[in-house]
Amino acid sequence: MDSNTKNLVDKGEMLPLMESFYTIQGEGFHKGAAAYFIRLGGCDVGCHWCDVKESWDALLHPPTLTTEIVENTKQFSDTVVVTGGEPLMWDMSILTKLLKEKNKSVHIETSGAYDLSGNWDWICLSPKKRKLPKNEIYQVANELKMIIYNNSDFEFAEREAAKVNQKCVLFLQPEWSKRDLVMPLIVDYVMQNPKWKVSLQTHKYLNIP
Repeated sequence: MDSNTKNLVDKGEMLPLMESFYTIQGEGFHKGAAAYFIRLGGCDVGCHWCDVKESWDALLHPPTLTTEIVENTKQFSDTVVVTGGEPLMWDMSILTKLLKEKNKSVHIETSGAYDLSGNWDWICLSPKKRKLPKNEIYQVANELKMIIYNNSDFEFAEREAAKVNQKCVLFLQPEWSKRDLVMPLIVDYVMQNPKWKVSLQTHKYLNIP
């Protein structure tokens, strides 16, 4: 990457775009709703069960003008979801400003491991053990989505739930490859702890992006 491009990326005027697509949201609070997804490259959180490991290396994904990314959303849903990778590795201020100028409702899916930037209508926080969220994001998160891979993840989920604001909606979601094993555990846990809700990756069951 040449120095000029790097400077534009650092300012958020360009972003490493992995892919963008229009689909039905498959998980969490807004499941079932149409949304335009912007997936950015770059992530160093390193979850071993990540299903988009190809997003980790930002250099594999071409720096794209943020104005171009936003322009491509115009004929689609009023909801835009920014995901990754870990989108907060990049300055989200320009992206969210331009999306809001298009009257989009702007959502983010993040581990919270980097400083919060941008102006968001909905923040889905999904903490990871390897790199915990920054303290500030707990108080503004709208949704806490905890991935359950094994029994110890329930303890981690409770520790993270104790940090979020009272209006934050709490979800437990089975890690896809372990869903048959952990789903009965999640069902029992939610029935015993009804502050939690079950989240499923319904888009995978429906075979959509």
